[in-house]
Amino acid sequence: MSKRDDLIVKYAADLKEKCGMTPDMDLLTKVTVGLGPSIYNADSATVSGSDEKELATVKNNFLIKKLGLKDSPDLDKAIDSVIETYGRSNRNKYRAVIYYMLTKHFNKESVY
Repeated sequence: MSKRDDLIVKYAADLKEKCGMTPDMDLLTKVTVGLGPSIYNADSATVSGSDEKELATVKNNFLIKKLGLKDSPDLDKAIDSVIETYGRSNRNKYRAVIYYMLTKHFNKESVY
């Protein structure tokens, strides 16, 4: 298996164990591929749930630019809900898992 495949397996395990979701492996793979090389960098592969700047990046670069959503308080609520589901105390919140859950939350699978 490639390094990316190993990461996808790790993300799927997080979705099952930490989020209580059964992942759609096809969508998870597409979200992971969409993140490009950032998944291999320890800093960019994870999201800090307490860093406002980082959460703003998720909102602006992913929800608004990638998924094409309009800026509204609903976006912040969705990010907060996903962070809560993943577990605020969980130190490693993988970007691919958060993006996957946000894609599902807004029913934007068609973007991929």
